[in-house]
Amino acid sequence: MLFVLLLLSISTSIAMSIKTMFTSYRIKGKRLSLENFLVLAMLYVTVTLGFALLYLLFEMNGYPVVKDGVLTSGDGFLMKLESSFYFSAMTIFSVGYGDIYPLGIGRMLAVFEALIGYTIPAAFVARVIID
Repeated sequence: MLFVLLLLSISTSIAMSIKTMFTSYRIKGKRLSLENFLVLAMLYVTVTLGFALLYLLFEMNGYPVVKDGVLTSGDGFLMKLESSFYFSAMTIFSVGYGDIYPLGIGRMLAVFEALIGYTIPAAFVARVIID
């Protein structure tokens, strides 16, 4: 039950963060501003951390989603969190060094995260130009 509750709350947080790209508000001044940059940066941080927590949640509940050559099954929570965050960041920014790769349901999560990573800049540019 806790697994489902955490899964829903993390997914809702990611969705609400992405929703900010599609809500309209007026930004005074330049199109390229510190405020626009901070909004984009916070969106990336929120989505990256959200997916990292999803990967970690599945890992902690016995569903292997990422394979890391460094980690073993006995490694602690912080090591798993670090690997999950690293994999999430490499996926959303489409770097993919290959040292960590997705397994099982993690493949679908990684595809969805990569899709979001590709569409955020396009949505941001469109939003700045339209507003």
